[in-house]
Amino acid sequence: MLLNAFLSSVPAGFPSPADDHIEGRLDLNEHLIRRPSATFFVRASGESMRDAGIFDGDLLIIDRGISAKSDDIVIASIHGELTVKRLRQSADAWLLVPENTNFPAIPLDESGCEIWGVVTHSIRRHCGR
Repeated sequence: MLLNAFLSSVPAGFPSPADDHIEGRLDLNEHLIRRPSATFFVRASGESMRDAGIFDGDLLIIDRGISAKSDDIVIASIHGELTVKRLRQSADAWLLVPENTNFPAIPLDESGCEIWGVVTHSIRRHCGR
């Protein structure tokens, strides 16, 4: 996907009249997807990751070519169902930890659990149109 790009930063104040021109094209694939054959998209649902800035309806970009490590946000399959959680090593156990204290951590065991990939980006719609 190619979009017009303003290559300067955007302050959260008043716009600068000098930045009122397009400087090039921005290919979101170049910025968001490093390994196209290992990348997939899922839509988040629920509130378990809200404190990590992932909200219901966000589009998540997952890279299956990255080896997950402690503190990564991952997509995991638990007995055939996908979930998004933070992977955390605690003592000698691995946990899938929600970023909302209203939800419990999920211990990873060998039966029926698989890390599918690492969340690299999330995209949120800010306008209802």
